[in-house]
Amino acid sequence: MSLSALFVLIMLGATVTYMLGRSRSLALANNLGGIRHLHSLPLYYGAQAALWCLIPCLALLAIWVAFDDSIIRQIAIQYLPEDKQNLAPQELSLLLNTIENIAGGVTSLKATPEMQAIADRVVSLQRLSSILLSAIVLSSLVLLSGWGWSKVKPEYRARNSVEKTFMIFLLGCSTLAIFTTVGIVFSVLFESIRFFEIIPLTDFLLGTQWSPQTAIRSDQVGSSGAFGAIPLFTGTMLISFIAMVIAVPTGLMTAIYLSEYANNKVRVVVKPMLEVLAGIPTVVYGFFAALTVAPMIKNALHGLELSLLSFSIGPLDVSGESALAAGLVMGVMIIPFVSSLSDDVINAVPQSLRDGSYGLGSTQSETVKKVILPAALPGIVGAILLAVSRAIGETMIVVMAVGTAARLTANPLESVTTVTVQMTTLLIGDHEFDSAKTLAAFALGLVLFVITLGLNFFALRIVKKYREQYD
Repeated sequence: MSLSALFVLIMLGATVTYMLGRSRSLALANNLGGIRHLHSLPLYYGAQAALWCLIPCLALLAIWVAFDDSIIRQIAIQYLPEDKQNLAPQELSLLLNTIENIAGGVTSLKATPEMQAIADRVVSLQRLSSILLSAIVLSSLVLLSGWGWSKVKPEYRARNSVEKTFMIFLLGCSTLAIFTTVGIVFSVLFESIRFFEIIPLTDFLLGTQWSPQTAIRSDQVGSSGAFGAIPLFTGTMLISFIAMVIAVPTGLMTAIYLSEYANNKVRVVVKPMLEVLAGIPTVVYGFFAALTVAPMIKNALHGLELSLLSFSIGPLDVSGESALAAGLVMGVMIIPFVSSLSDDVINAVPQSLRDGSYGLGSTQSETVKKVILPAALPGIVGAILLAVSRAIGETMIVVMAVGTAARLTANPLESVTTVTVQMTTLLIGDHEFDSAKTLAAFALGLVLFVITLGLNFFALRIVKKYREQYD
């Protein structure tokens, strides 16, 4: 029986157990003169019986799945000839993967009779494991269901037990999220430390040349790469700044219009249409930026001469892959993040503040500027911070519209690249994690994490300041 079928049967068994436990509690209550003689409501008795059945079965299923493959692998190793049992760990793992692929029915592999015999044994072990798992889980399901049903008694504190179980579950989920975050940070940190043992920290943070193409042998050309990250972070900030110049004013003004000025008919039509932008895949934005926006900008600005006061600029040299094109398209993509969240925050401002402002003789415009926006500022800052994080982490648009060339420039008409694009480029393909080229991706991720953490800290300080003023 497949794992999905077993999972469905466990859920159905828990549902049936819930109904039986609830029915038993109602029957006991009728014999005693009503549910007021029960310690808890009938639904708690049903939920407790279902939990006694559900949790052990799911735990058994998870443990079996976690150790099943490793146990079958250890048994399969015993079937190998002695000379192959003593192979290096990587070669042995590759051989076992080949056997598992043969057992899975991959016809493109040429299997020797010896390997085919082992693959057949692996198939038989997998079938035996599936049968044992199904039998044990279904038996446990029936036994635990009956035991949970028999534990339903009027004096049992079912509500306390169910609430405690859910509290432990929620605590486990929050703990898992914390440990996941800590694990990600430490995994990036340890690999970054390995990188900084090869490349000095000052060269990485202060260097202005990025060329991570290191050679395999010392006599090859380009055997020593350049790992100055300033061009990457400059390009990231340039494209993000262009995107935020487009997204923040447009999104904020849209949110103010929809929440304060637009009638219900306009709001019902405009807001869903605006939020459709958030559902468009980023690869579509990348195609739009590369095939439409970038050529349009180049045709419009290339060779143009500008005069500002006594200064003359030009003729402009516009690259076919410019930061301006990526920033503009990215800004359009981020507009729904700012507008939707800001709209929700503005609508959450109490109506009493608006009424008090109107009662003092303020106009609608003055009320928006001096009452609503200051009161909603913490939430608006949060929306802008989310948009900034989205802009910094965007990859596909930059890859398709700008490219991967690392240049240290503040000119939006030139081609640049971002940190996330280089991280993706460095980790594409089969690379060993001993070279500076691969480890550089973790160093870039660590610095990007520190920058994002700094933005969060700065935003929280602003939110705290204005909450103290307007709460």
